[in-house]
Order: sequence, then C-alpha cells, then structure tokens
Amino acid sequence: MSTILEMRSITKEFPGVKALQDVTLTVERGEIHAICGENGAGKSTLMKVLSGVYPHGTYEGQILLDGEEVRFGSINDSEARGVVIIHQELALVPYLSVAENIFLGNEVRGTGPLIDWNKANHEAARLLERVGLKENPTTPVGQLGVGKQQLIEIAKALSKEVRLLILDEPTAALNDNDSEHLLDLLRQLKAEGITSIIISHKLNEIAEIADSTTIIRDGRTIESIDMKDPSSTQDRIIRGMVGRDLEHRYPERTPDIGDVVLSVEHWTVHHPTQPERLVIDDASFDVRAGEVVGIAGLMGAGRTELAMSIFGRTYGRNISGRIVKDGKEITIRTVADAIDHGIAYATEDRKRYGLNLIEDVRRNISLAGLGKLARRGWVNANEELKVADEYRASLNIKTPTVMSVVGKLSGGNQQKVVLSKWLYTDPDVLILDEPTRGIDVGAKYEIYTIINRMVAAGKAVVVISSELPELLGICDRVYTLAFGRITGQVPVAEATQERLMELMTLERDAGAVPTGATATTGAVGPSADVAVESSVSLQNTTKELS
Repeated sequence: MSTILEMRSITKEFPGVKALQDVTLTVERGEIHAICGENGAGKSTLMKVLSGVYPHGTYEGQILLDGEEVRFGSINDSEARGVVIIHQELALVPYLSVAENIFLGNEVRGTGPLIDWNKANHEAARLLERVGLKENPTTPVGQLGVGKQQLIEIAKALSKEVRLLILDEPTAALNDNDSEHLLDLLRQLKAEGITSIIISHKLNEIAEIADSTTIIRDGRTIESIDMKDPSSTQDRIIRGMVGRDLEHRYPERTPDIGDVVLSVEHWTVHHPTQPERLVIDDASFDVRAGEVVGIAGLMGAGRTELAMSIFGRTYGRNISGRIVKDGKEITIRTVADAIDHGIAYATEDRKRYGLNLIEDVRRNISLAGLGKLARRGWVNANEELKVADEYRASLNIKTPTVMSVVGKLSGGNQQKVVLSKWLYTDPDVLILDEPTRGIDVGAKYEIYTIINRMVAAGKAVVVISSELPELLGICDRVYTLAFGRITGQVPVAEATQERLMELMTLERDAGAVPTGATATTGAVGPSADVAVESSVSLQNTTKELS
C-alpha cells in the first residue's frame, strides 16, 4: 500500500487562537482513515486546509498528494486533483432536484451554453444507483431525509471523479440503519480504490470501519494507530483525545428522587399539515424531582414531536390531554407560557432552533431570560455580561470571551451555551432532545455532569436520545415510544438494550403497555414489568442494535 497523502507540520492561526500547531498526517492509498479528537481539537480545520477552504498562504506547512507538493487556492483546485470534502452541514439546495444538486457548478453541457438535462438526469440516475439510492433524479432534495441527502452528497463527489473523499461527521444526524448503509458504501468505495478520511465521534463506528486512526488534541497530533493492532481499543482513543483515562463513561450519581413534578396525561397530537394523521397517540408519562427520565424510540417514533408539542405547542394541531405540574393542571399555549411554568426545552437542532449563530455567546445565554435582566424595557448590559461570564465558568464553555460569536464555537461548546440559556430561566423541568449529538466523548461527560448537578438540586430532567447506552448510563427510568404510543416504562436497574429495542419496535396493534399508568411509588416509579409480546424477533432486534 502506497502513500496518497502527507500533511507535514501544518500550523493554522486565527486571531487570538492557534487552531493547528505542527500537525502531521499520513494516509495510505485505498484505506479508510479516521480522525478523532474533542470538539475544537482542530479536525475540521485540518480538513479545510487540505481541501482548499483555507487556501495556501493562510497556513504554514506542506501538503503532498501522490508525493508531489500541492498548493490549493480554492476548493475548485482540490477537486480538480480528486480531493472532495463533504461537510457536516450538507451543502445541498433543497428546492433544486437531485440531478441539479449533483451537477451544480459542474453542469452537463449540451449544445452551446445550454445544459443537456436528459444526459444529466441519466448520469444522475447512474450515480444514485452506485450509492444505493433509488430516487427519481428530478425529485427536489428538500423532500428527502437526511440519510438520503448524505448519499446524494457522495454521489456528487463521485461525479467529480473523487480519489480522496473527506467526510466530516457523516453519521452524526443519521439513524442506525442509515449509518450502516453509509458505512457499507464506504467499504464499497474502498474496494473500488477510493481513499476516505472520516471525522467521527462515534468510536464504535471507527472501530468497525477504520484501517487507521489519527488522534488530534488541542491542535496537535497525538498519535496515529493501526486499528488492526490489538492495543487499538476505544479506551486508548479516548485517552488520546481527552489526555486522561475516563474510568467511567457516565459520572456516578446517587438518586435522591422526590415527588412528581410534571405529569403528561393522555397526550394526543395530530400532524400539522395532515390533520387526520396521529403523531402522538394517547401518551402519558411523568418525571419526579431529582430524577432523570429517558425517552427512547426509533426515528419517526414521535419523540421530538412529543417534546415540542408540550413546550408551547411548537408542533402539531388538535392537541388534547392534560399537563399537571406540582399537582395542578396547567395550560401551555406558547413558549412564554412554558417558561413561566418552569419548563425548558433544549432542541435537537441547536444550529437551527437553539442558537442565533451570528450573535455572541452573551446574547445567546440571556435570550430566554431577558425579563430577568430588563427594567422598564431596557436590558442591563453589565448584568447580562456578568451572568454570561458566570455560566461560561460554571459550564466550562471554551471561548476566549463571551463576546465571541457563538457560530464559531465547537459543537460541544455550542451545546453548553444552549444549556446555559435554559438553565438561566431556572426551570423545574428541563427537556433535553439529543443533548450529546455530534459532540465528543469528553464533552459528553461534561454534559452528563451538568445533568447530575441539576437533579442534585432537585430539578427534573427528561432526556430524549437515540443512543441506548447513554439512556442506560444516565437515567433512572426509561419510557419507550413506538408509532406515537408509549409502549413501556422500565427502571434502569431492570433495563437492557435488547429489552428497550423490543419495546421500541412494537407494532400499533401489538398490545402496547397501557399509557395511563404513572409512577406512584418507589424512587424510580412502578416496577413496570413490561412483559409484552413483541412481534419482532430477537434476531431483528439484534440487527437493529448492530
């Protein structure tokens, strides 16, 4: 196996920050090379240097492709040499067709200046078949899910005769099935001789697919390891990423659970544009003071819809059911009502709904609690700055100053800003939707510690997560959701991934666990021996877990 890429002594500085310092990377031809590191370690910056996003002259060091030094001045230069990057934020135009997106900037010419759409659609269909996607090339991209859009990005790369494919967190927003499909496609491309570099925080995926892994910490190369080496364990990678051993992935906590703080009863929600369609069907659950309750479900089960409909009815129509807080029924019709009643919701999409990316950290933190800082319509700027600095220190937000633009922070630090925003409203109940999506293992540990601090102070926390080990590691009870119905409730002491998956895959007519039951006794609610007959075999359950 010969070397296709060498990056020697790469150093990249931004005003006041040295993002990369003397980084070295070697990639062999035809391999899948993983890059690991904490949020803010410099992984994406290094790949932007490689792909010409940061052109030659803005960094120090050398890039050698096939043994020849290259000096890319733009993405067009790198793509001309077969180096194509797919960013974490997909660069597709939702209103254009699949074919239009694939050939955008690389149009299929017909006679004169005209585009040959028949040829473009035909070629797009061939590329879609190559990535295993059965879609009409004329379909608008906005009508497709994230998993399919990721495959379209790869088809777009293949149209440019890619030799070195760079993928930045390609599975961060994908479900298990879409992730496995993508990994299978990378194996297929490897068999065709295409080299891939993948940035990922999912260590299990790296162990499954990578031939070698380079670890970066604080802008420096720590080591590159051969994944076939028996010593190349996840613990070794974690140690390299965070600079220390993590004896436990989840911080220990001794539960001190009190009375029911929030109870949602017989909650029913209809689709916002298809009123006849039930999205949430007679769901009931509760959460107690000092308790972490998890909600598990496959993609499309209705987890986010449930949370958003409760939090100020920001999703759905024809909503019915009761919300009881501290023993009294409350009415929540707006986000302001939810905040006033001590309920907060941290969205799963922090970039679109959780943050104002062009505003600074200070303003983002104060945004949901401006009423606490305002007097006669004027915000006390000094107090706002003081509050933001306090949260920066207590949540360990890594930023030179709270006046920094939040869009320039790493994913983990952005998530801490979202948490700070809602913690400042002093909620009694905090609903966290995929709180650790797209962040590294070290930042995850810090988020878990923040959750523990909240429940230790008597708050109630609801965590929605696609990662079953995460729910088992931080929760006291887990509810399962399938097809909009609560299908089970399991104390963590009795829960396993297989048991949760069995409940998460119950069909609508499979006799789901009654949803009206709420916790009335014990620290973790009722025993809830959810011995239900599942129509899904253990073999299928294992397949979903793999």
